[in-house]
Order: sequence, then structure tokens, then C-alpha cells
Amino acid sequence: MRRGGKRIRMDEPPPPEFEPPTPLTPMDVHLEQMEQHAAANWGGYAAQTPQVAGTGSFLNITPEAGQDTSFGNQSYLESTLGNDATATSGGLQMSHSDSMDTSDSLTTEPTNTSDPDYDPNASTGRVTRARGRGRLPAKRPAVPDESFEDIPVAPARRGRWGGGRGGGRGGTRSSTVDESSLYAIILNGHVSQAQLVDDWIDAYKANREEALLQLSQFFIHASGCRGTITLEMQMSMDHTSLIRKMTEQFDEESGEYPLIMTGPNWKKFRQHFCDFVQLVVKQCQYSIIYDQHLMDNVIALLTGLTDSQVRAFRHTATLAAMKLMTALVDVALTVHINLDNTHRQYEAERQKTRERQATDRLENLLQKRTELEENMEEIKNMLAYMFKSIFVHRYRDTLPEIRPKSPFVPFRAICMHEIGIWMKKFHVNFLDDSYLKYIGWTLNDKVGDVRLKCLESLFPLYATEEFKSKLELFTSKFKDRIVSMTLDKEFPVAVHAVKLVTSILKHHRDILSDKDCEHVYELVFSSHRAVAQAAGEFINERLFDPAQYAQQNIRTRRGKKRLPNTARIKDLVMFFIESELHEHGAYLVDSLIESNDMVKDWECMTDLLLEEPGEMEEALDNKQETSLIEVMVCAVKQSATGEPPVGRGPSRKILSAKEVKQIKDDQEKLTEHFMGTLPPLLEKFSADAEKAANLLAIPQYFDLELYTTHRQEMNLELLLEHIAKIVDKHTSTEVLETAAKTLELLSSDDLAIAGRVDIRRKELLQQMFNKFSDEAADYNNALDAGEEPNEDETVNLVTYLKRMAIFQACHDFEQKLRSWDPLFAIASKGNDDIRRLPDEAIRHAIVYCYHAVIGGLEHVEDLQKQGAPVMEAIDVLRNKLDLYIDLSRKIMRNGIVPQIFREECYISLCDLLIFFKEDLGNENPALMALCRPPDQELQAELNHFIQEYVFVDDDNDDGKDEHAKIEELHKRRNFLASFAKLVAYNVIPVKMASDLFKQYVQYYNDYGDIIKATLGKAREINKVNCAQAMLKSLFDLYRALPQDDHGRPTTNHDLLVPIKELAKRFALSFGLDAVRNREAVTSIHREGIYYAIHANVDDEHADPSSPPPNLSFLEILAEFTNKLLRQDKRVVLGYLDRRVKLPMPSSNSEDWQPVITYRHSLMQGDTDGITAPTGRAYGRRGRRDEEGTEDGSEADF
Repeated sequence: MRRGGKRIRMDEPPPPEFEPPTPLTPMDVHLEQMEQHAAANWGGYAAQTPQVAGTGSFLNITPEAGQDTSFGNQSYLESTLGNDATATSGGLQMSHSDSMDTSDSLTTEPTNTSDPDYDPNASTGRVTRARGRGRLPAKRPAVPDESFEDIPVAPARRGRWGGGRGGGRGGTRSSTVDESSLYAIILNGHVSQAQLVDDWIDAYKANREEALLQLSQFFIHASGCRGTITLEMQMSMDHTSLIRKMTEQFDEESGEYPLIMTGPNWKKFRQHFCDFVQLVVKQCQYSIIYDQHLMDNVIALLTGLTDSQVRAFRHTATLAAMKLMTALVDVALTVHINLDNTHRQYEAERQKTRERQATDRLENLLQKRTELEENMEEIKNMLAYMFKSIFVHRYRDTLPEIRPKSPFVPFRAICMHEIGIWMKKFHVNFLDDSYLKYIGWTLNDKVGDVRLKCLESLFPLYATEEFKSKLELFTSKFKDRIVSMTLDKEFPVAVHAVKLVTSILKHHRDILSDKDCEHVYELVFSSHRAVAQAAGEFINERLFDPAQYAQQNIRTRRGKKRLPNTARIKDLVMFFIESELHEHGAYLVDSLIESNDMVKDWECMTDLLLEEPGEMEEALDNKQETSLIEVMVCAVKQSATGEPPVGRGPSRKILSAKEVKQIKDDQEKLTEHFMGTLPPLLEKFSADAEKAANLLAIPQYFDLELYTTHRQEMNLELLLEHIAKIVDKHTSTEVLETAAKTLELLSSDDLAIAGRVDIRRKELLQQMFNKFSDEAADYNNALDAGEEPNEDETVNLVTYLKRMAIFQACHDFEQKLRSWDPLFAIASKGNDDIRRLPDEAIRHAIVYCYHAVIGGLEHVEDLQKQGAPVMEAIDVLRNKLDLYIDLSRKIMRNGIVPQIFREECYISLCDLLIFFKEDLGNENPALMALCRPPDQELQAELNHFIQEYVFVDDDNDDGKDEHAKIEELHKRRNFLASFAKLVAYNVIPVKMASDLFKQYVQYYNDYGDIIKATLGKAREINKVNCAQAMLKSLFDLYRALPQDDHGRPTTNHDLLVPIKELAKRFALSFGLDAVRNREAVTSIHREGIYYAIHANVDDEHADPSSPPPNLSFLEILAEFTNKLLRQDKRVVLGYLDRRVKLPMPSSNSEDWQPVITYRHSLMQGDTDGITAPTGRAYGRRGRRDEEGTEDGSEADF
């Protein structure tokens, strides 16, 4: 018969706080509907609290006729008190008619409350058990509502647990705690736990009341209470009164207690606390725990403490009770094993013939089996009672927020962690639907740590094959919720959810639908690396399981046998294509590279690309080849560098020695393979620009020294030959940039192959320049003859200019071929009103000249390193620099030239100003002549450019598709970043960034990250100047407000909201260090107050009683008051009162409301209550000089 009567139904309703479940992750409409559907169809769950019967089935379900209605074979108290008695101590009470409801108080023993002598708190005295041992605990208090509000505690002196909040870090202990107490010994950690428990057991055997007193006092002190329990109190008071007495002495002012204190000592104490509780049970498992005194009193005390309104009591007792149950589970497991062994021995002995039977042995085995059965029944009753009395209530416990850095573990997390241990260890008793449903309900908890503990508890259960049948019903009911948790907003929860779904897939393969699997498939492209890699494990199990691929003897056309990973790589390519995320191949590779060796099977991949398919297989189509090459190149890059894709993982990860060695080995292996296979790959796919660009990137990740050590010079020559052919064949920017970068790395001076590569490079550059010269001559000849150049001549000229501009960025044409003059002549045409050259040709010439100037600077620095004379080179470079800057400024000022010219000149100027800033001469005096700091006119021109081309609305872009809009936004962000770099590198004054800062709120979605980073860099340069730039941006926006008939800015609330929001963002950017930002913040208030009143002060004919026109600016200024120190608030308030004196007869009007609002913001938190002086509405002060200072203002601050 199933223990507990009628079978527990999994479709019973969840507790009301879990219905309907609160969405925990940002899901789309489909997922939200799916979760709502799951919540509404948990097999008929309704908003009802589960009830627990004392002697009926575990939940309050009407038993079937003739069925055993006990939770176990006998309730814990029945077995000890008899059928007539119910426990009346601290939690050990339960009768046949009682039931437990987790939303109401525990029902108590029926009593005659009309009796005038009835005292509900009175001790019931001693009652003999059925077995005649032990003491009857006192009546259990009613369980309050599960959502506790912690009771207020009285103030106490700091330092009880180490000096209040700060004391926890030091781990010091109060001197009021007895050094010989269990709490003090465990906190100090100087005595081994085993020895401590052995000593306590000896003390218990000598005097169990005093030993029990020590243990009770340990739980009280561990809760942070300084109260002391005396032996007289223990003997005369019931547990309810005892706990009430300790609550009165719980007087911590900070709300902290040992389990949530920070610091290494307290962390050790939490572990020692748990170990001690479990070790006591372990050491007592053969005798003392069955004496019906120790466990009765400990369970009663812990049950009472878990019902306390003091969070410290509740938390400490819950943790102790759960650890106590875990220890009892270990004991039960040992007893269960011994019972099975004894039963087998008994049966084996009983089945012997009468002549061979040993009667004494048979009687001993029978007696031992009976004793073990009684012990098992006793432990089961303890576990059952504690589960009903503590777990069922505490797994739903909610509590106020704990400070963020506290190591507090929610009650529900403790319960879910421990129940998972019970189910794994003692699955015979706990791995049942009646227990599993608590984990299922708690999967919807609002706290991420609790959801995580639920998943961690389930994971080992699904990883055990023998538990498969017991989890079928649970899986069918809660599978949808577990799948939806793969999108949890807490990444650790999402990772464990994916791992759990993978485990379900292994053991319950048919229960997951294709739709469920698709949700996990998409996660391989997640930006969170751990989630993506967990999803990769799922895909390996679902799609790439080797068991699914039968070994087939498939050969290529020339007879080479296909490698085992061939079929899996084909499936990977198809998965990548069907995902329709072709630009995220690096994310897919990163998800699988550590869990699936096929990602690094270079030979298998290149065989699929190079070998002709045999008779039994199909050839890859063009799309499959492109996708395979992209995946292969991404795998090559990550294997050789060990770096995850951009957006995944830390940008600066410190690699271990093992990881460095693995990367080195992988780089050598791929180099050895691709040195021979890359030339034929380039030859086969050279006509396809996308494939060629990807393949040309592979040598960038080679260990290039292997070309020499492995005598692969012939393959190097083939590679260089194919690079030259591809450059001559293609005009794609991506192909040319990749080829130029690869050729640059191959020609590095520190390589043995540099000389060989340099010869081929010079040939390529000379050939490129010669063809450009020929095409330019043909084009000019056609123009001189009065003919219009044909399309081929135009395309050829543009193409060769493009190649030269791209290669100039990596290879200095100018120093080798002296090509400046013809290219600069073409670039100069960009400022002509009538241009006879193609616009694209001029643009490429402008880019070429920019790279030539940068290359000239590198050439000068190289000459300096070599010790060669540099003055001539500096003069040549200075001339080129001046010519280029002058041309760029002219083009930027010319409003009729094409936009592409102005954009290229703007980008080039911003970069050149950084390269040739004043620091160049400071670091190297010989280069002082090359420094070009921007004058104010140039600064204004650059600022005008970003205002005109960056901060524009997209109203006119409605006709563009989304891709075009994204490209346009990307271009604008580059423009803004170029200007922001000038501020960050201190090339232009910080005040020039005010026009940039004022756009922070309006364009936050597009450029907020760039502007925020610029603010941070500007503050690092000079905090006060940055504050002045912020204030200037606020002034500009305020002046731009519409004005009324009296010339005052309109103070309409809606118009001030954006400016106030900007001021709030500025204030938040100062951070929490008010002392460090003190001068900057006070300067904002000083300048802001002066601006708010200065217009009327300077007017000799102004009415002194009328408000200044800019007075409403004080509302904006009030956003910065929370960044002032308290003493600075008083100074600013005095500064304000000397200019605007209140109250006045007219000060109650709305015109003066900004002053009142600003004053109130300054007075918040000031207990001195500064009163406003009376007099004129505002005082006259000295005028400001040109530098913005004020006569006498420094004395005010």
C-alpha cells in the first residue's frame, strides 16, 4: 500500500502566490501566451492553498473507503504519546482532527475556552509516552501569516556582533557571550567539530538537561540574540514562553545577525553552524536520537523559532531545521541499508532446513530487524512532522528586502536546496509527487536565487536513469515552465534551465516537442556566453549525437574515405543556414567549440570543400559552401586566438597556462593543415568575393614561423600568387582590405619570410601604381581631346584608385613610389565647382592622401629609431600635412561639393588632429614642428558638422529600408565618435563639448553611450571644466525656450521637463563620491544662481520687487542639490539668500515659486533649519568680468 493513503495528485492547485505566475523573463507575445496557458493548465491547478492533514494523507484529500489515512504507518506523536494525546510544545502538536493550512494558523488542540481556569499559555506538565519515556513539550503557538513583517527591535549599543554594520567585517564577537558556550567555540573555530560534538555527547550522557540547555542557547545566540536561557527557565517554561522571553531580549538596532553578517569569519561560522547541526545527529544516530527527549525538544524549539516574527529567529531556525532533516535523511538511509541487509540475512537463514538453522541467530536477526524497523519508523515520523510543521510553511515565507551585499539566502531557497538533497539521497521516501510539486510550484518564484535552487535540485534527479519513471508526471506538468525558464532574465537561472532541459532530453526524449527545442536552438546566438554554450550542449544532444550517425563507408570520387564528422558538419551547415543569422557565425562556433570536436576538424571541412562527391552523396550547393567557409574561418580565428566573439565574455580575460598551451597547439595544427590546403581553396573559390574574403583571412591566424621550420616556402609562393590574382580580380572593399591586412602580417620584419614576401609585395604595389598611371593618362587624354571617357575608362580609374587607397593604409606607397603629387592633384579637384573626374575617384584620392600623411609620420619615427637624419623627412611631411589640412577645411566649408567629400575630410581631420596634437612635440621635441593644435575656427567648423549631419531627425528617411537606416545610423555614430575622441584626448577644450552634451536626452537611444563616455572622459580631464560645459548646455537649452511678452522664457512645465531630465542625467554622472566632485558641483550652483538672477540685477531701472526673468532656471538647478555635501548646502543657501531675500510681500506668487523650491531642496536633511532673512528680493553684486568670475563671489563659497 502507498504510504500516506490515497495517491497524491500532481494536478492539485498551487498556492495562491504562484497563481498566476509572474512573468520572470522578457518574452515575446507568443511566449507570454504560452506561459499563461501553462499556468492555466497545470492539470487543473486552481488558486487554492495546499492543506496538510495531521493523520490523513499528506494533502487534505478525502481518503478512499477502507484506505489507511495516516501519513506514515503511525504519526510521529501517535507513536510517542498515544492516540489520546497531542503535543503541546513549540510545534509538536497535531491531532487526528487537525489539519494544517499554510495560509492560516496551525489549528491547535480543541479546548474548552469557556472554562474560566483555562490558560492557553500554561504548561501542561509531564505526560508519560506510550513507551514511557521523555517529556511532553509545551503547546505550539499559532502560526502567523506567512508574509511576516519583522517586529521592531529596541535600540542597543553598537558593537554587539562586532560593531554594528561595520563590525561584521572584522568578525569579532561580543564579550557578553560566554567563551565556553557552543556558539563562542564554533565562532572561534579553534576546536574541531568532531571533538566538540563528542564532548557535548559526553555531557548529554552525564546530564541531559544541562546539555540540552547548551544546545538551545546555541540556537538562540546563533540567531543574534543576547538573551540567556537558564536551567530553571528551561524546566519551568514551555517553548512558547521561552521564545517570547528571548524575543523581548532581541534588541539589535541594525537588524543584522550572524547568518547575514559579512566577512570571512562569519562566512566560516555559517558553514560551521550547518556542519555542527548535522554532525550532532550523525554522532547520535545509534542511540541518543531515539531516546525521545533530545529530538523532541530540539524539534519543538526549532519549530517554535521558525514561527517567530523575528526574522533572525526564523531564518536561523529554518536553516538549522533543514540541515537537521538532511542529517536525519542520512541516518534513515543508513538504517534503510542495514534493514535491507538484515532482512536478506533473516530470509536466507529462515529458508534453511531445520537441521541447518541457527535458532539463536534467527532470533537475533529478527530482533535486530524489529529494532531497525522501529528506528526507521521513528525517523520517518520525525521527518514527516518537521516537513509538515516547518517546510510547508517556510517554503512560502516572504520577507523584507535585505541589503544588497548581504549573504542572505531566502527561506525558500534553503528549503528548495535541501528537499533536492532529500530526494536524491532518500528517493524511496521523498522522490514522490507529493514532494515534487513543491519544487514545481516554486519554479515561479519572483526571486532568482529561489528559482535557481529549484533547478539545481531537479538536475541530479533527471541525471539518474532509475528515477525516470518517478519523474514522468512531474515532467508532463511542469515541462512548459522549465522550457520557458531558458529565457529567464537571470542568466544563471537560464543556464541551469537549459542544462535541465538537456537532461530531460536525454531521459525523456519524446516529451519535448519540436517547438520546445526551437526555443533552445535560438539560444546558441545569445549574447551571454554561458547560456549559449549550454544551448550548444543541447544541440549536441539533439542534433549531433554520434549515436544517430551510422558508420557508412562513403568515399569521394577519387576514392578517399569520408571522415566520421562529415555528416555532422553537413547538419551544422544546414542548421546555420536555417537559423537565418548568417552574420553571427562566430556566435554559433563559440557555442560549440568547447563541447564538439567537429568544429576543429579542419581536414573534414576542407575535404567537403575540395573533394568531388562520390556516387553515394550529394555535392554542396553554393549557399552551403559559403556557410561552411564562414563557420570554418570563425573556428580558425577562435582556435588561434582563444578570444570569444565581440559582445561575448570579458574583453580582457587572463588565460591560464593550460589555456595558452591549448591555443598554441591549436594554432600549430591549423597552420600545418592550411599551409597546404589554403592555396587550392583560394584557387577554387577565387571568383566568389565573399568566399575569397573569408579564406584570405585564414593566414592572419597562422604561426608564420612554421613556413620556414616546415619548409613550406613553395606553399607560401602559391599563397602570395593567389593573393595577387585575387587583388587584381576583385573590387570588393572587404576582399581588398582583407588581402592588404594579410599581406601586411606576412611581411612583418621579425619573420624569416619577410624578405621573400617583401619582394612580391613591391611587385604588387608597383603593378598597381603603373596600371593607375596608365588609366589616369588614358582618362586625361580623352578629356584633353574633348571626348567623354567611356564607362570602362571611368570604372578602371576608380577601381585602381580604390585599391591604392586601401593598400596605402597598410603598405606605404608614398615612400616606395612617390605617388603623392598625382593623387593630391586628383584630391584637389574635390573643391572645384565643376569637376571632370568621377566623384568616387576624388573620394578615394582624399582617403589615399590622408593615409599617406599618416604613413609619413610612421616613416619619420622609423628613421629616428634607426638613428638616421629626419629633418628633411619632417619638412616634407609638414608640407604635405599643411596642404591636406588646408584642402580639407576648404572642402568642409564648400556647401556645394558632394556630401561624401565633406564626410571624408571631416573624418580625416579629426584623426589627424589626434595624431599631430601638442603631446607629439612634448614626447618627441624633434617633431614639435609637426604639431597642429586646432584653432577656434576649426573647432567651430567641426562642431557645426556634427550639429548638421549627426543630430538630425529621421523624418525624411521613411522611404528607406531598415538596413539602410541602420547603415546611416552607424555612419552618424562614427562621425560623433570622431568628435568625441577630440574631447577625450584633450585636443579641443571640454567646453566645446557643451553642444554635444545638450543632446544627451533627446538622442539618448542613438548616441547615449557615446555621449556618456565622453562625459566620463571630460570629467577625468578636469571636473570643473566638465561641470561648466554641462551648465553651458543647460543655459543654451533654457535660452532656446519660447519667450513671453516681457522677454522672459516661458516657464511651462512641459517645456522644462526635458531640460530637468538632462540636468538629472548630468547629476547622476557625478557618481557617489561627493567629496571628489565637491568643487565641480559647487561651481554649478554658483554659476547657476548668478545666471538665474543676473539679468534683473544688471538693469538699473528694474523693479527690485519683480522676479528676475531667468528665475525658473533654479528649478533645473535643484536637480544638482543632492550632490552637495551638507555643509556646502548651507553655504549655497546663504549665497542664494544674499541675492534673493525672502519672504517678501510678493513672494507668495507663482513667479517666486522656483526660489522656494530650490531653497527646500537645499534644506533637505539639514536639521539646523536655516531661516530666510528678510529684506529686498535680491541684492546687487559686482558685475562679472570676461573670464566669468564675480567680484566677491569666492568669499561666499
